[in-house]
Amino acid sequence: MYRTTRGLATSGLLLALALAGCRQEAEVPGGTAGPDASVTPAAADTAAAAPVALEDVMETDPRYIVGISYPPGMDRYPGLAAELRRYADAARADLMEAVEAHDPAEGGERIPYDLTLAYDVLMETPTIVAVQAWGTLYTGGAHGNPLVARFVWLPQRKEMLRAEKLVAGEDGWREVSAFCRESLHAALSQRLDADDVAPADRVKLMRSGSEMIDDGTGSLAENFGQFEPLPGEGGRLRGLRFVFPPYQVGPYSDGMQTVEVPASVLLPHLAPEYRDLFAAG
Repeated sequence: MYRTTRGLATSGLLLALALAGCRQEAEVPGGTAGPDASVTPAAADTAAAAPVALEDVMETDPRYIVGISYPPGMDRYPGLAAELRRYADAARADLMEAVEAHDPAEGGERIPYDLTLAYDVLMETPTIVAVQAWGTLYTGGAHGNPLVARFVWLPQRKEMLRAEKLVAGEDGWREVSAFCRESLHAALSQRLDADDVAPADRVKLMRSGSEMIDDGTGSLAENFGQFEPLPGEGGRLRGLRFVFPPYQVGPYSDGMQTVEVPASVLLPHLAPEYRDLFAAG
C-alpha cells in the first residue's frame, strides 16, 4: 500500500566523487534540499531546443572542492539534460557565492567548502526516463546541506512531468496530502516506539514531529514536487514515490523520507493527458 523510508542516500559513486585526502563530509544547519529542482515550463522548452553537453567535474582549489557526476547517455534527451545541468550549475553557484563571501580573517568556519553531486538513472523506457540527484553542499556550519531532487522526463512528449501539471485541482492534492500524512504519522509513531522513548518525551516528540509533517505536506503542488515513478505491468506505472528531503517533514536526523502513493489514489485526480501513464485498478 505504501512505504516510508528514511536516511540520506549513500553509495560508492558519491564516495568516489570525494577527492583523496578530503576532509570527512561536514554538515550545515537548518538548510533546505538544495537548489530548486523546478523550472518554469517556458524556460525548459527553450533549454530543450539546443543540445547540452554533460561532462563530469572534478575540481580542487584551496578554498573549495567540486565533484559532479552525470549518467551516460542523457544527451539523447536534450530537455532533460538541460535540467540536470541547470540543477548542477545552481548548486555550484551557491557554492561559489559562499566561497566569495567567506572572510578568512573572521575564522570559525572550516575551509575548503565542497560540492558533491551525483545523478543516477532510476528508470528508462520509451515513455519515461527518471533521474535522481543526490549529494551534499557544504558552505560552513555544523553539517552539509543535502541535495535531493528528482527529474521525470517524458521522451515522447518531450516534456518534464511536473507536480503542478500532474494533478488537476486542489481537491486532488488534498487526497495525496492526506495519504502521505497518514503514512508519515504512522512511520513517526513506529520510530518512537522502536526507540523506546519515555511516555512524556514521546508525547512532545510526536506533537512536534506531527507539526512538521502537517506543514510539509500541505495540499500544494510545491510540497510534492519531488517524486519517482513506480513501474508496473504492461509498461505503465503502479504509482509514484513522493520524496521529502530532510527538514521538510522531519528533522535532519530523520533524513530523507518517502511515501508510495498507488495509482488507485492518483488516477481520479490526474490531468487527463497523463492518465494513460498509469495502470488502472
